[in-house]
Amino acid sequence: MKNRLDAAREILRDSIARWTIGGNQNPDAIPTLSFFREDGLSEPFSAVYEPCICMVVQGAKRVILGNLSYVYNPHQYLIASVDLPTFVQVIDASKERPLLGLKLTFDMQQVSQMLIDSNFPHHRAQNSDHGMATSEITLPLVTAFQRLIDLLDEEQDIPMLAPIIQKEIIYLLLVGEQGACLHQIATAGSQSQQVARTIEWLKSNFSRQLRIDDLASQAHMSTSSFHNHFRAITAQSPLQYQKHLRLHEARRLMLAESLDAATAAFQVGYESPSQFSREYSRLFGTPPIRDITKLRKMAIVE
Repeated sequence: MKNRLDAAREILRDSIARWTIGGNQNPDAIPTLSFFREDGLSEPFSAVYEPCICMVVQGAKRVILGNLSYVYNPHQYLIASVDLPTFVQVIDASKERPLLGLKLTFDMQQVSQMLIDSNFPHHRAQNSDHGMATSEITLPLVTAFQRLIDLLDEEQDIPMLAPIIQKEIIYLLLVGEQGACLHQIATAGSQSQQVARTIEWLKSNFSRQLRIDDLASQAHMSTSSFHNHFRAITAQSPLQYQKHLRLHEARRLMLAESLDAATAAFQVGYESPSQFSREYSRLFGTPPIRDITKLRKMAIVE
């Protein structure tokens, strides 16, 4: 006889399968919630994770963050507490048993406010220094997500109930095994939060010339301490992080706004188109023009 968690996970799987019949979905009614489906294995591809929790109810994904590797599957969820450039690979999926999952993004300011409003103990969990972690899926998490998805059929209830359920999910993460992954980033004045604020600044200023000393001063740390904390959270140096942000934005500009490679390179802060092309090829696997052509053909097919 199936236990309650397995039974709840099957119901959630059926709900996600229903919402992804036509492929990945981002319901307008709950913009922080999205569903994904993959019908086959994939090579590693570049992706940026924002603060979120990701769960799969069938299949599995591997996320590579620097020299760290995380696998999430029907037994393990993935949590990210800052924006993190990564490589992602679908490692368990087929047309008969597609990868099925969901993602819920959250605002770290909301997490900080919950810590202020509630008396959460400050605990330190394994790998809590990193901005990404995996942990065991629990029955309360599965049932909370099921109730959130069920609201999509009762849209009149979403404005009142969706924020409550999302707050419940964040609470479950904070009191769970990887609560420290969020706690340290959200705690005012902590070194992790200072690094997180620097990451927010980098997201808006990635085209500017980067001086590590200035970033360290902005985070109120010594240069060496800042560099160590930044690498601990992102598994990358600040310069590597900036480069990935630039390349992802250049890719978006070429794909969404039809900019040519040289114009996109200059717009994101590169001074040498040849250097941009080399680094783009290293990250995305092919030169800019070939990559954008492939992405456009894939979009037409879909």
